[in-house]
Amino acid sequence: GVGAYAAEMLVRAGVGNLLLVDSDCVTITNKNRQLLALDSTMGRPKTEVMAERLRDINPEVKLDTVSEYLTGENAAAILGPWRPDFVVDAIDTLTPKVELIKYCVAEHFPMVSSMGSGAKRDMTKIRIADLSKSHNCPLAYMLRKRLRKEGISKGVTVVYSEELPDRDAIIVSEDRNKKSQAGTLSYLPASFGCACAQAALESLITLPQP
Repeated sequence: GVGAYAAEMLVRAGVGNLLLVDSDCVTITNKNRQLLALDSTMGRPKTEVMAERLRDINPEVKLDTVSEYLTGENAAAILGPWRPDFVVDAIDTLTPKVELIKYCVAEHFPMVSSMGSGAKRDMTKIRIADLSKSHNCPLAYMLRKRLRKEGISKGVTVVYSEELPDRDAIIVSEDRNKKSQAGTLSYLPASFGCACAQAALESLITLPQP
């Protein structure tokens, strides 16, 4: 959800080269919050649907797509050849998120990482800050703990909400990759994605002009 909104905002702002990475296909459960979730796209790979949409916005955009689950083992193979000017991390599970951030820090790739939008309502509480400054976000808390074990305590830009989560909106998950799931309102992933795009553009405009 967050990644699709970020990608679209970047292309609409004039970014002309993107790599899209996502292993998922569109499902009915995405309809409440995800840009790509339509009756006409059910069951299709998200990278494929997103690429079509971005090319419909700008037919000249250059896109690569990878429909794989990003891990510590394949991060270098996926991102290494690209040497990206900026990475937007919209992964919603902790372990691959940690692995991506570790790789980007090691390779000195500028990046922004989206924290959790679940169990929250107030889009005016969204902030862009260093991970070390984030608060009231369970995902950011767990991420800080994991990254500290890897020797990373600061220097990672994140988009997070300082709003306290609504505990009644959190349920135990049966997903093997998640201990819990939090209900998400339609506009919050969009707002997080737009904030990620802002962080990306603010970094990209500092690059030397070709």
